[in-house]
Amino acid sequence: MQFGIFTVGDVTPDPTTGRTPSEYERIKATVEIAKKAEEVGLDVFATGEHHNPPFIASAPTTTLAYVGAQTERIILSTSTTLITTTDPVLIAEDYAKLQHLVDGRVDLMMGRGNTGPVYPWFGKDIRDGIPLAIENYALLHRLWREDVVSWEGKFRTPLQGYTSTPRPLDGVPPFVWHGSIRSPEIAEQAAYYGDGFFANHIFWPASHTERMVDLYRRRFEHYGHGTADQAIVGLGGQAFMRKNSQDAISEFRPYFDNAPVYGHGPSLEDFMAQTPLTVGSPQQVIERTLGFRDYVGDYQRQLFLMDHAGLPLKTVLEQLDLLGEEVVPVLRKEFAVLKPAHVPDAPTHASLVAARDAAADLEEVTA
Repeated sequence: MQFGIFTVGDVTPDPTTGRTPSEYERIKATVEIAKKAEEVGLDVFATGEHHNPPFIASAPTTTLAYVGAQTERIILSTSTTLITTTDPVLIAEDYAKLQHLVDGRVDLMMGRGNTGPVYPWFGKDIRDGIPLAIENYALLHRLWREDVVSWEGKFRTPLQGYTSTPRPLDGVPPFVWHGSIRSPEIAEQAAYYGDGFFANHIFWPASHTERMVDLYRRRFEHYGHGTADQAIVGLGGQAFMRKNSQDAISEFRPYFDNAPVYGHGPSLEDFMAQTPLTVGSPQQVIERTLGFRDYVGDYQRQLFLMDHAGLPLKTVLEQLDLLGEEVVPVLRKEFAVLKPAHVPDAPTHASLVAARDAAADLEEVTA
């Protein structure tokens, strides 16, 4: 099972000091956080994609390439690649190039984005969000798998005899997760292609996530990619830890109360009871995370949101130390014991190349 962190890149005032970091500081902090994630033994660093204030998460391939040049092992991913407002031809080129630069240590998560004004900025209509996600990904899927593509659709100009360059590393495209908070159509899309499904899981109750993952699993099996419990599932999560749970609650409360998304709403206690947010000791985070399996089954990737709501860099790095030293080693061991042998691990570039080669060898034998 893979463990990691994801960031949305918000630039938020620290409510305990009133200080707002500059964009420069926040961008540089993101790089330090990614490097720390590898240092403490995490598997994945993922960044979102936003094109509006108060975020610095535009140009994710630039960020990931820069991080890739300073790391050796960690998988570099997106927690949203805007498949709706980004030209799929550009996605095909950019992420294949990134794949070469980081020796295959890249995958990506497709998402529609939930910021309405972004759509017209890129010449799109948010009311077309689902059709855009479906059509654009269908084209991207072909661009990575066919050397020459002729194509015509509704939302962009046709392609005639087009070859996307560079071609995917080793002839194997980056693995794709389809991320969604609330759209069953995206779960269906992930199942249709046999791709991964990432349930954001940070704002909604467990019952909602359970329904979305169950739909994806059933449809994954329907399309013939394997049994439902072999579907590739990822979950988001939120945590804040201190050795003593009351210290964690006391320290995190002002950040929660003023967070740009859920601040000035439910109490911290209500939000923890109704969503996967866990504020407490490392042991509480371990127990809560292990409990996710009870309603989504065996899954392959767990990402935590750790750097939001104005938390200072020093605090985030302390959180990563706790995550890497006290939480993830236990989760690795416990999840490994629970996972049946027929349930696959999360795909990597190496595993995808090996699977491709094995399929080719089998075809030769049976030909």
